Amino acid sequence: MSTVKLLAYDEMSDEARSVIDDIRSTRNIDEVNNFWKALANDPATLRRIWESLKLVMGPGHLDPLAKEMIYVAVSAANGCDYCLHSHTAAARAKGMSTEQHSELLAVVAMAHQTNALATSMAVPVDTQLLVNRETSTSSPD
Repeated sequence: MSTVKLLAYDEMSDEARSVIDDIRSTRNIDEVNNFWKALANDPATLRRIWESLKLVMGPGHLDPLAKEMIYVAVSAANGCDYCLHSHTAAARAKGMSTEQHSELLAVVAMAHQTNALATSMAVPVDTQLLVNRETSTSSPD
């Protein structure tokens, strides 16, 4: 059960409705997911999250399916049932196969196990594995 009211469009503030309209237009959908209806209770947060999501999940160096699969992995790791379902559906819509989904979940499970072991044993990072920021191709401003 939700801890906040899922607002119907006519219950939203003008600011929230403008964000919802942008989500509908950008995604070419008639109805937004419950996540957005919940966030509509706080129009500033709704706008901030939507603008950030458009930027992060938009065109970039990773293809759209890879981004959705990363979202699925993080959602599984964080135990977010809503995001797990939402982004699994989005990944499937972008072409993720059943086999890819199974393999993705196996990688998440393996990472959980090895992360827990390395953390519980406080294994020091090997020197050759450390990221050397001095050799980075980007220069500090």
